[in-house]
Amino acid sequence: MTNSIQPDLLALVRDPIDRDALIRHVRAAEDGAVVTFDGCVRNHSRGRRTLYLDYEAYESMALGKIREIASQVHERFPVHLLAIAHRLGRLEIGETSVFIAVSSAHRPAAFDACRFAIDTLKGTVPIWKKEYFEDGAVWADGEIPPAPLETRAAKPAS
Repeated sequence: MTNSIQPDLLALVRDPIDRDALIRHVRAAEDGAVVTFDGCVRNHSRGRRTLYLDYEAYESMALGKIREIASQVHERFPVHLLAIAHRLGRLEIGETSVFIAVSSAHRPAAFDACRFAIDTLKGTVPIWKKEYFEDGAVWADGEIPPAPLETRAAKPAS
């Protein structure tokens, strides 16, 4: 049930994501549930300490794919409104990289739609994450990072 008065809010942003504003955007008197997903930058990846992340996107295509996801959410689940914001640029540990809010009359649809939205976004939207460590940087999910320095140093020479 798409709201004809207020559209979904779908965005790529370079400033910190205002989670409260996205929740306010989707919440309405007819909603009994608002479910959110807050994807945040963690301090480790693959056994290594992460310093920060950098996100890049093919922006026009990424927004188009996010619009497709929103359309699929409305086709598959009886939800009211959807908000998806993904941050680009440098993000520090603890910052929100992606935030999704879904409103619905009932919680099962909101939970299912939110899960579908993040899983589909991660698998289809052209947004790339570069992870920065003390000893270098790698693009996530595109290459195998080298072993941490202490592991490489501990190996005996052959």
